[in-house]
Amino acid sequence: MSDAGASANPPDAPDDAASAALRVVSASSVPFDDVAAVFGTRGDPATCWCQWYKLRGSAWESATRDELRGRLEEQLSAPGTGPGIIAYDGDTPVGWCAVEPRDRLERLRHSPVASASPDDDFDDRSIWAVTCFVVPRAFRRRGVGRVLAAAAVETAREHGATVLEAYAVDPTARAKPPAADLFPGTVSMFEAAGFREVARPKPHRVVMQHPLG
Repeated sequence: MSDAGASANPPDAPDDAASAALRVVSASSVPFDDVAAVFGTRGDPATCWCQWYKLRGSAWESATRDELRGRLEEQLSAPGTGPGIIAYDGDTPVGWCAVEPRDRLERLRHSPVASASPDDDFDDRSIWAVTCFVVPRAFRRRGVGRVLAAAAVETAREHGATVLEAYAVDPTARAKPPAADLFPGTVSMFEAAGFREVARPKPHRVVMQHPLG
């Protein structure tokens, strides 16, 4: 995720008072306009709408921006477990995190990073994945990503997951990675939420897990 619109929250020194004031709720329970406000109108979030891990091949290549937006809106309004959570500062939506059962994410089955997971049964619905963070530029460096990572753990636990998995970026393994590359979340964010490293398929990509049993 990139640019002036919205992107992943880079590693930061969060303002503890600011992050403590945040609240996180299921994105299925809020107006879609609030979700759209976080995704913005420019940059990768506004062209992906968190569908990258759900579509492959021609289905992804042929999808328009409006179609992808429509897919996310449908997913959020469908019965059952929604695909994400959203953070608020007061009444202002300030961040998004995608968290849901891993078996819904078709592209992960073919990902060289996710394939390094020690849990290789991608049909196991008790394994959840957190795959994307979106924080508008105006709300970065407030610890939004860390609050969302911690809330993702509780969300997965409340819905009966046994493991929550993440595919973190390790910024220390690369020279100044662009913010666009940090949308999966960073190692430090997940460590703060209690995740541990279980595989490192690339020097800068880390599979991390949080057991929930």
